[in-house]
Amino acid sequence: MAQQDSLQQKERFLKNLSFLAMYQAGYVFATNEFLRGVNVESEKVNSIQAISLKVSKQTTGDNDWEQMYNYPNWGLGFYIADFDNSKEIGNPFAFYAFINAPFVRKEKLTFNWELGIGATFNWKSYNPVTNKYNISIGASNSFYIDAGLNINYPLTERINFIGGFSLSHFSNGGIKKPNYGINSIAPKISLQYNLYDKLNFKERQLPKKFKQNEFAFSVFAGVKNVIFDSVNIDILEKYEGVFFTVAGLNAAVNKQVSHKSKIGFGFSLSYDGSINAQIAIDKNELTPLKTPFKDKFQISIFPSYELVVDKLSLIIQPSFYIYRLKMITNTPIFYQRVGLKYHFNNNIFMGLNLRAYDFHVSDFIEWNVGYRILWKK
Repeated sequence: MAQQDSLQQKERFLKNLSFLAMYQAGYVFATNEFLRGVNVESEKVNSIQAISLKVSKQTTGDNDWEQMYNYPNWGLGFYIADFDNSKEIGNPFAFYAFINAPFVRKEKLTFNWELGIGATFNWKSYNPVTNKYNISIGASNSFYIDAGLNINYPLTERINFIGGFSLSHFSNGGIKKPNYGINSIAPKISLQYNLYDKLNFKERQLPKKFKQNEFAFSVFAGVKNVIFDSVNIDILEKYEGVFFTVAGLNAAVNKQVSHKSKIGFGFSLSYDGSINAQIAIDKNELTPLKTPFKDKFQISIFPSYELVVDKLSLIIQPSFYIYRLKMITNTPIFYQRVGLKYHFNNNIFMGLNLRAYDFHVSDFIEWNVGYRILWKK
């Protein structure tokens, strides 16, 4: 009996699996001086090549969300990139999770959107002595986000061709500065080998009524790295910077408007230890001085959109500061928050949000845990 159960588990795991090999080559956006040519080579860093190997699981409608998203596939991938400047950038590689879902599904063709999120390693990060020009990447590890469109067409019963393009973003979220990030756009081609022959999609009557409205609140914490260029200390110590605590509370009321989407409105109360920060030099080390606690609080408001995929949600919240200390060094009033959250049950969730400004500069990462209260319409 145990052997039979083991075989059944293996069959369920292998069912509807695919293996993919991808190649892409494209353009790097010149979003900072290093990429525009202020580097050792005195040349623009404007090209990227990458390969990726992926294992994918094709859904067939065992759960409601699979039918809602037109039977997507999801899986894990390994990615290697070359920016044609390994001396200063390194040879980064990433591990990531992805979902690929059809807008349109025909008998022999699908038109899809794809989103991948993961972690990148092996950067040659900024060093004020040995790698002083690379202000794009401040740490040897970073986050990796990839979003794009593609068309999937079967060449044989087991082999598919996939063509499309994607936008990619590399950043550590402001955990270690300097961190202006790297952004690219690139066409891509893939070959997919399927372990299955024919798919049998299940259709069921989806619930006509959406889930209840909700009040969701969460607490978050993180760190923010600040470099004080004007201080006169050892250069390595200077560019190690000072790490400040960020923390706060987010709250929002959301209304589910479709099987996939929620819209809402909320506010954020945050504490940012780097605001009006002052430092002293003690034995060649930077020591933060005490400044008024109340000066470090900020209040912001935001509309909210949430894309729901089963227990996982993608959050987009364009936000506006309505209260904070007036300073010349303030970031823009309008900032962007993008995040992921996972619901463990109907009430408890946790996740992370990236707070950024100017649509490409990371401010800090919010690591959060929250609770939601549901009520009927």
